[in-house]
Amino acid sequence: MIKEINVGELNTLDQPILIDVRSEGEFSEATIPGAVNLPLFNNEERVEVGTTYAQASPNLARELGLSLISPKLPDLVKKVGELAKKGPLVLFCWRGGMRSKSLALVVDLMGIPIYRLQGGYKAYRTQVVDFFQTKLPFQVVVLRGNTGVGKTELLGHLRAEGYPAIDLEKLANNRGSVFGAMGLGSPPSQKKFEGSLYEELASLREFPYIIVECESKRIGRVTLPACFYTAMQEGIQILQYDSLENRVRRLIKEYTSVPNALEEIKAALERLIKTLGHVKVQELRTLLETNCLDEFTERLLVEYYDKLYAYPNEPSSDYAFYLDYQEPIKALRELECYLDEKVAQPGGESPVSGIRYSAK
Repeated sequence: MIKEINVGELNTLDQPILIDVRSEGEFSEATIPGAVNLPLFNNEERVEVGTTYAQASPNLARELGLSLISPKLPDLVKKVGELAKKGPLVLFCWRGGMRSKSLALVVDLMGIPIYRLQGGYKAYRTQVVDFFQTKLPFQVVVLRGNTGVGKTELLGHLRAEGYPAIDLEKLANNRGSVFGAMGLGSPPSQKKFEGSLYEELASLREFPYIIVECESKRIGRVTLPACFYTAMQEGIQILQYDSLENRVRRLIKEYTSVPNALEEIKAALERLIKTLGHVKVQELRTLLETNCLDEFTERLLVEYYDKLYAYPNEPSSDYAFYLDYQEPIKALRELECYLDEKVAQPGGESPVSGIRYSAK
């Protein structure tokens, strides 16, 4: 039996398996995070059916669609059957129309329980857009500091210990700098980024606050939702700093782990000519080519990044809290104490959901 389900009811299912039956191109552009793609039509077939619908008639388009789908059905049903072993199945297409309905009918005939998402991906996208049009229901704690002080590393430690940290750069596939995209693969679409951020926030909804690294409104090719960026600017600002030696070492370790890193860095240097001038960029290029990575990285930090971001490299009363990250574990514990005692409001009521919570 086919059961209809709306977007708001998805979280009532225990580990649902979401199946997106749209074309590869539609899926690649954006989908519900975690969904599996089992396309009824490939990119070319989708265009062909759509053109027939618009230029000939809906009936001819349906006949064409049936002829294209029919040979694929045995394999599609087999794949759906395998996925059914992992959890409840939810089929969806763009608007909850013929594509999801036709496959759901066949799957149901084969005795496989199936849900069909009302409104399809469009309904999910509407939910995401609506969420980001309202004030963010979290207090935001923002880690600020110059390049290389280990903010992303600290976020990872916090997340591993159960704190509500979100790595925005990971979601954006960009480190937020001129060298930001190196080794991270293709950036997500804006819709995909917003969907991933929405799911991160949904997974942390029982917390009264979230922790992020300071970012500009734009990270690579994606843009932070306005309400999220505003909440960051209005949030609790924490300064993180480290020695120049540690910063240099950390950056060299991170970037040299990327295949073909030196060639990519060399190419990215050209984008700094407008800021640093031809002479300094040539000097940096020479250091890179002669494998003088320590001096190259130090000069890049001192002459470009530290002037660009201009955060203090020492304690500052301009921030709600500050951390010396020269001893990472000690700094982590100090931040955890601050979050537990000053931010989590132990014994209070979460402004997110009304759920009672306690300190760690």
